[in-house]
Order: sequence, then C-alpha cells, then structure tokens
Amino acid sequence: MDGTKRADIKVGSTVKVVQKNHQRTGELTEGVVARILTNSANHHHGIKVKLEDGIVGRVKEIIE
Repeated sequence: MDGTKRADIKVGSTVKVVQKNHQRTGELTEGVVARILTNSANHHHGIKVKLEDGIVGRVKEIIE
C-alpha cells in the first residue's frame, strides 16, 4: 500500500518514509509511526508522519 490515504495509516504502523533531504534520491527510512502530522484525508506525495525515533517524512510504503 502506498501512503497517500490518511485512513490507511495508524499510530504503531510500520512504514517506509522519505525524509525531506532524501527526496531527490528517494532513499527510504523504515520505522514505526508515533504521530500523523498531515491533517487532510489524502496527500499526493504521501502522508507526513513522525516516527518513534523522531524522523519526520512522507509515507511511501505501508508495511503493516
């Protein structure tokens, strides 16, 4: 699943995100969602989340 729909992402979900400074390379970081930062129901670049280790990025892939 891609991460463009807010309803698909839950706190505690394992996801892969792209950080702002890695957008050009597309490097993904895996982690567990601590907070969902995007308020809208959908976002074409991916829902912005904060991971448990403090990394902020847009969800590109939902693992579980």
